Amino acid sequence: MSADQGPTLLNTHFGTCSPYWHLAFDSNALELTAVKGKTHVAVALSEMQAAKIRRLSGITASLDLTIQLGGQPIHLHLVGRRVNKFKWAGTASAYTDTEAVARDLVHGLSFAEQVVSEANSVIVIVDQHGRVQRFNRLSEEYTGLQEQDVIGKNVFQMFMSAEEAAASRRNIAGFFRNGSSYEVERWIKTVKGERLFLFRNKFVHSGSGKKEVFLICSGTDITEERRAQERLRVLANTDVITGLPNRNAIQDVINQAISERGENSVGLVYLDLDNFKKVNDAYGHMFGDRLLIEVSHAIRGCLNQGDTLARLGGDEFLVLVSHADRIMLQDLAQRIIDRLKTPFRIGLIEVYTGCSIGIALCPEHGDDIDSLIRCADTAMYVAKEQGKRTYIVFSTEMNRRVAEYMWLDTNLRKGLEQHQLVVYYQPKVSTHNGAINSVEALVRWDSPERGLIPPLQFISYAEESGLIIPLGRWVLQTAARQAAKWQQQGLNIRVAVNLSVRQLVDDSIVDDLTEVLKENQLIPCMLDFELTESSLIEDEKRTREVISRLRALGAQVHLDDFGTGYSSLAQLARIPLDAIKLDQSFVRGVNMAPVSQSLIRAIVATAEALQFRVIAEGVETESENQFLDSVGVDEKQGFLFAQPMLPEQLEHWLQSYRPRLPSR
Repeated sequence: MSADQGPTLLNTHFGTCSPYWHLAFDSNALELTAVKGKTHVAVALSEMQAAKIRRLSGITASLDLTIQLGGQPIHLHLVGRRVNKFKWAGTASAYTDTEAVARDLVHGLSFAEQVVSEANSVIVIVDQHGRVQRFNRLSEEYTGLQEQDVIGKNVFQMFMSAEEAAASRRNIAGFFRNGSSYEVERWIKTVKGERLFLFRNKFVHSGSGKKEVFLICSGTDITEERRAQERLRVLANTDVITGLPNRNAIQDVINQAISERGENSVGLVYLDLDNFKKVNDAYGHMFGDRLLIEVSHAIRGCLNQGDTLARLGGDEFLVLVSHADRIMLQDLAQRIIDRLKTPFRIGLIEVYTGCSIGIALCPEHGDDIDSLIRCADTAMYVAKEQGKRTYIVFSTEMNRRVAEYMWLDTNLRKGLEQHQLVVYYQPKVSTHNGAINSVEALVRWDSPERGLIPPLQFISYAEESGLIIPLGRWVLQTAARQAAKWQQQGLNIRVAVNLSVRQLVDDSIVDDLTEVLKENQLIPCMLDFELTESSLIEDEKRTREVISRLRALGAQVHLDDFGTGYSSLAQLARIPLDAIKLDQSFVRGVNMAPVSQSLIRAIVATAEALQFRVIAEGVETESENQFLDSVGVDEKQGFLFAQPMLPEQLEHWLQSYRPRLPSR
């Protein structure tokens, strides 16, 4: 057929010179229709023709091919693109129909043009010389410039300083040579202020037959994203309460200081606030947070220029001194201690807080961050144990303490699980008639590795680690079984069990007593409890409640080591006690110590007025015994009468025991 019959043929079949076409991924039939979505004619394509169409991408493009339509050949011009992964589609025109072809191209390419124009990215297309070829709508919004005003102008001169332009020219020239895509972040001055853009740059050929290459710069404003990342970085490295560097941040600073120290020493001052938990409990966490802020300001005022203060968490702070010596760190520690002796006023409340400080130096105590912090932390705990509100410089001897702690942590738990603990019993002698009415249960640890270990070597660790709760429960159960066994033998001996502060604040102690009494059918209750004066100081109200509940079950409660704590006479009058035990420090050598004699007389008189019994412990000599008899203590306990014994040994001892009359 003649060339000018192509449009007529299309009109005859479809009623239009520009029918729609589409090709499926699984068929080589080109479907033509006058109405989108409805097949009118299916034309078989060769494999080559179908492959040619399937090479179309998602960007509108054109191609031509010859098909048979109604038995007649027709040369078509197809404009279209890949619609999805299953379909290609567009419009068709007779190749000689210049007007229709042009219209289809305009309609098809206008889609691509609209994508570029309305894309949610800054799109700038430049040639090899940096001249602007396209400048989309978002580019206009950011810069305040119109596309028609920038086309053909040099992008380096318009948006970069001379230095940036020189560097960009060199970089882009190199990129044009190798044609590789690349990304770059660049700050751009816009009508919204200076903004950071991430440009993804890709090289494309013009497709016009000429060897022209253009650079498509697609930019995304990442200013807020970077600011959010920076905020997250700051949050990750900043203590939210005080605004100080946190543990994560200070570790980086310490590592840098160690790596750059040269011949200098790096110092750490590790602080732990004293009594902060009590402030939190008494006034609430919001008050505690405000106190932390005030404390951080106070510590800052003690620092030298260049020192770095961080909060590690809780009530712990750390000061890094990059160029330090021992004297400098000790002076700094003392300044902080002196400053924190001054009360802090928050609102209408005035509170006191001190601190315990540990000091470590690099390289003297370690040449890496882990060992340095560990040494400072260890020294701080030693300072806290030595009475608080003081500082200690780390020494190698402290490592032995850490090693001992680790040994106890492993082996005491194992000892409790493997029944290595045993209970010894020490008699209490009645001053009135010499009778043995009660004993004290004293736990010992029969370690396979170290032999018999006295409680002084492991009870403090059990308190600190929390093991005192299961350990105390085991001692109570063991003492209850023994008291029940003696009761069955006709020996009505009361057994006193030591009660720690941590056990006292644990509600389970009353439940434990109820359980062991029921389990061992121990009626009446033959168990007593000995607690220290510190129990009264920690939480007097709670202590009174627990003591009252224990006594209601038939247990007696004794105040142990009396005279070494800080309880007042007013407190003694409020606490429902049965007896007080004179600490052995008063008893030892009392016959030669007039001051101790006066104190014991005063304590005995006070106890009589409050209707408490008085028990003296640590009696070792006859002279001590005679004095105690003379002042009227009710019971005595010590090596003069008997050492702590296993149950079988105590039973044999009782068989041969002969009470002696009081010496007074």
